[in-house]
Amino acid sequence: MQIKSKLPNSGISIFAKMTALANQHGAINLAQGFPDFPSSVRLIENVYAAMRRGFNQYAPMPGVLSLRERIAEKVSTIYGSNYSPDSEITITAGATQAIYTAITAIIREGEEVIIFEPAYDSYAPAIRLSGGVPVPVALHAPDYSIDWEMVKKNVSQRTRMILINTPHNPTGAVLSKQDIIQLEKIVEGKDIFILSDEVYEHIIFDNKRHESILYYPNLREKSIIVYSFGKTYHNTGWKIGYVLAPEYITKEFRSVHQFEVFSVNTPIQHALAEFMQDPNEYLHVHTFYENKRNLFNNLLKKSRFKIKPASGTYFQLADYSEISNLPDMAFAEELCIQHKVAAIPLSPFYRQGSNEKILRFCFAKQDETLQKAAEILCRI
Repeated sequence: MQIKSKLPNSGISIFAKMTALANQHGAINLAQGFPDFPSSVRLIENVYAAMRRGFNQYAPMPGVLSLRERIAEKVSTIYGSNYSPDSEITITAGATQAIYTAITAIIREGEEVIIFEPAYDSYAPAIRLSGGVPVPVALHAPDYSIDWEMVKKNVSQRTRMILINTPHNPTGAVLSKQDIIQLEKIVEGKDIFILSDEVYEHIIFDNKRHESILYYPNLREKSIIVYSFGKTYHNTGWKIGYVLAPEYITKEFRSVHQFEVFSVNTPIQHALAEFMQDPNEYLHVHTFYENKRNLFNNLLKKSRFKIKPASGTYFQLADYSEISNLPDMAFAEELCIQHKVAAIPLSPFYRQGSNEKILRFCFAKQDETLQKAAEILCRI
């Protein structure tokens, strides 16, 4: 029997590929975005306690109410936005599921979604699986800013959604207030939804403000906003996130969500609800990662890599044009196999590839890991 693939050109994710290569060759893995240090012991103990209290069966489809209440309190306190725990907040099995569900709930055959390249690799496949058409708009290097005039030119009668990501993976760029104002002008009076990927909301540097859609009431009314506990609390393997959206959007989101995963890990939800009572656990994450960014970049000062410090996320781009003329995929493979440091090339984040001589390194690692990797990189 033969299957006509819905994603014939997708292949294996670049993250899976580079992590497998790192494992095969015993390389330091600065490729895939996961910490190599533990999550909070107290949070882990909370999970054990929830299991012992018997929270081991299905959670409610929208998520455990106490966790949704904590989220509502956090959003109100930080962003001044009020969302109903009952009808506007949904717990998801990670941010990728949330993004897929949001696109599935809204996008129909032939409708267009504007995305910004380099774009996180799950965006375009999710759009295509719903019969939609990804419309890529290239960000402008080296700061990876958005050309809003180009966005306007790509808006058509078929445009149904604009997908933004700030802080941005893979570049570490962040959107400014002026960017969001431009976005607001473009969608004003149009039936265009915003899908805002804000999973790195707390990992933003140099005293910049995270310009969340939550600050902008006119956009909030047509937006689905996605978050991740894994990025904030150093436990990406738990795969748990949440979505904020107005009730009329949440209704459609949940109609799909219930048939994809129905509900999300129950004891972890109870554990997070208790953990979130201490805001310090997320309010100071930016300082923790800013220190790691600074350490990694300082360690690379003697290398031939060219660095422009990331403004957010836990990823740092590095220009290797003074080291090699190889395409980024080939150089990433050489770096992993011969030098034992794994990184992610930027070209897979573009529909038609890229000629940039740039790699992405993850600095969500123990200081010792970063030091060992930097020693190798400085010898190249």
